[in-house]
Amino acid sequence: MITLRNLSLQRGTKLLFEQVNLTIHTGQKVGVIGANGSGKSSFFGLLLGQLHQDQGEVELPAQWTKAYLAQELSVVSTPAIEYVLEGDQELCEIETQLVHAQQAHDGMLEAQLHAQFDAIDGYSARARAAQLMYGLGFGATDLEKPVNQFSGGWRMRLNLAQTLMCRSDLLLLDEPTNHLDLDAVLWFEQWLKRYPGTLLLISHDRQFLDNVATTIVYLGQQKMTLYSGNYTSFEQQRAAQLALQQATYKKQQLEVAHIQSFVSRFQYKATKAKQAQSRLKALAKMELIAPAHIHSPFRFRFKAPESIPNILIQLEKINVGYGSKPVLENVNLRLLPGSRWGLLGPNGAGKSTLIKLLAGLLSPLQGQCILGERLQVGYFAQHQLEQLRGDDSPLQHLQSLSPQVTEQVLRNFLGGFGFIGDFATSPVAPFSGGEKSRLALALLVWQRPNVLLLDEPTNHLDLDMRHALTVALLEFEGALVVVSHDRHLLQTTTDQLFLVAQGRVKLFEGDLEDYRQWLFEQRKSAFSLATVKKKGGPTEANVRADKKRVETQQREQRRALQNRLKQVEKELDKWSLEKTAIETLLSDPNIYSDTEKVKELVRQQAQVAEKLRQTEEMWLEMTDTLENVEG
Repeated sequence: MITLRNLSLQRGTKLLFEQVNLTIHTGQKVGVIGANGSGKSSFFGLLLGQLHQDQGEVELPAQWTKAYLAQELSVVSTPAIEYVLEGDQELCEIETQLVHAQQAHDGMLEAQLHAQFDAIDGYSARARAAQLMYGLGFGATDLEKPVNQFSGGWRMRLNLAQTLMCRSDLLLLDEPTNHLDLDAVLWFEQWLKRYPGTLLLISHDRQFLDNVATTIVYLGQQKMTLYSGNYTSFEQQRAAQLALQQATYKKQQLEVAHIQSFVSRFQYKATKAKQAQSRLKALAKMELIAPAHIHSPFRFRFKAPESIPNILIQLEKINVGYGSKPVLENVNLRLLPGSRWGLLGPNGAGKSTLIKLLAGLLSPLQGQCILGERLQVGYFAQHQLEQLRGDDSPLQHLQSLSPQVTEQVLRNFLGGFGFIGDFATSPVAPFSGGEKSRLALALLVWQRPNVLLLDEPTNHLDLDMRHALTVALLEFEGALVVVSHDRHLLQTTTDQLFLVAQGRVKLFEGDLEDYRQWLFEQRKSAFSLATVKKKGGPTEANVRADKKRVETQQREQRRALQNRLKQVEKELDKWSLEKTAIETLLSDPNIYSDTEKVKELVRQQAQVAEKLRQTEEMWLEMTDTLENVEG
């Protein structure tokens, strides 16, 4: 386990921790949260031995293997899959020793190394690396592509895959979802749930923390406080603690009342559609957690747009893409005042392309795009951060938009985004990614758009800022279109989901849980197609050190996987049939005269649904592994 005893740490003139005592048990999955500058990354530095405490002790088992997500981007020309394999250092060392033993014709040492290689499951390492890459969004053609040919975001994904490849006892992840899309986040979440070691996770994605963390460590006021449960549980516990402080009670009630107004307003419009019901539940949940953010420095609201046309943007039979090649075809959409859309779809399917079309950054290859009179589009995407003027301050950026407005009014506005005092007049160049994102959002809010187009707006934003953005979006009176891997933001701020896939855009009838099921079905179909194409194909040797042995091991592994996969498919059929049988019984009106029987059937229905979900995830993992072994 990890033990901190009377720990104190100071960085420069800032005291981060003072007399901290904390115990994290082996196997715990811990979410590490706190405001920017509270010491989260420094805590990781202590555990990695990169920093040394000023006072006290940091204890963790000496034999533990630690894995840490590197933030530096590699520029090597190594093939991507080889780069990922380097994450397993023991595997690499044995492979190197095998080569030397073969060159020296040392048969005894070679036999010992083969035994060690077998013990660490080295013969399936390449398949496991390919599975990690596939789960994080890479395609089959990316495996041998040199690392330096990927963009920065994809190289960060390679860093993550390399970190996960390590057979670690302690896994330290600092904002691992920043460069992932929703599909990859859903896969990664399941991977972390199965991780057997001790996990410490810094994240500002509340849904991700809710689904992965079983314990929260909150950093604030030079202390570390441990809360049992997930992030929502932490918020509720902290809200209860703050409610005991009379000084914050009235502020809490104002914040709760503010959110309650949206719950009350929306519940009269909510239909029986799953997406509407999901949003209603998310809004109601915000009433409970609002007090936990009462000390947040971020407070801002969207002013009402100066005008809102009856039809803001209308797309008729649009084809859009790059060059002469369409990414999306026959798009027909009408964006009206009050529209609140969330865009779903696999990576590269065209979500950002659609948003660029709506923003006027792409012209249609075919069809008609009709814009409303006095349309005022507010567009946010990560690449816009690069367009901020490095030598100018936040105040100067805002003054360039409204030179006639007094400095005090502009300073008051910037204060709601955390730019106060000298911070408001400091050059932007050295700002962090989160600070630049806040400034870009501030500039967007100031311009009072009647259409908001947000492409991954929460990257680099901390939990308090995400909460403030969500509350502000709730009362935005124009139309909203969002692409985000932050499921809480999608659930709370959107009314309709659109699926962007296979060159088309269509309304998605369901919620985010239905989307997860849709992904499962898509990957199942893709696997079946790949299996047909590969039938009878040759097997590639995957381990350089012993080609013949690798081929034998792969055949055995493939046979075992295929046999197990058949068993899992039988289980899938079994649970599907049970689910259908129970639903058939519950659809009979006569059964409701027996209350106890209905309760029992409902209980069984929940159990079977969970068994079906777990079996589907097992099937998906096994098919991923089998596909990569066959590749």
